[in-house]
Amino acid sequence: MKFYSKIVRFTQDALYFLTEEDCKFVFIFNDGAPEELAEISIVHTVSPMNEELEPGDIMIICNKVYTITAIGDEARHTLREMGHCTLCFKGGSVAERPGMIMLEGESDLMPEDVFVGGTIEIH
Repeated sequence: MKFYSKIVRFTQDALYFLTEEDCKFVFIFNDGAPEELAEISIVHTVSPMNEELEPGDIMIICNKVYTITAIGDEARHTLREMGHCTLCFKGGSVAERPGMIMLEGESDLMPEDVFVGGTIEIH
């Protein structure tokens, strides 16, 4: 397993962009993030990055499975150092922003799918 973390908290504001058709993204951050960032992020346990992420890896978020289709230039570094990146559920072979990980799956992550104690895993 390349990465494994558990969700410890989030606000409804953190889930807002999941339902916006032009966005379909969510921010994640390590527990201990500054409060102004935690308010708009899914906050998860601090966890090591065991291996480098690559397109084609599988990400599981709260029991929903996605394939990583693209990784922005900064996303590997910020996920490793701060547990931070933007998870975007639009797929695509090019990341829309440097801190994004693009994901594709059978269904988009929706606000009702996210729960405290849920996991973020990368295989």
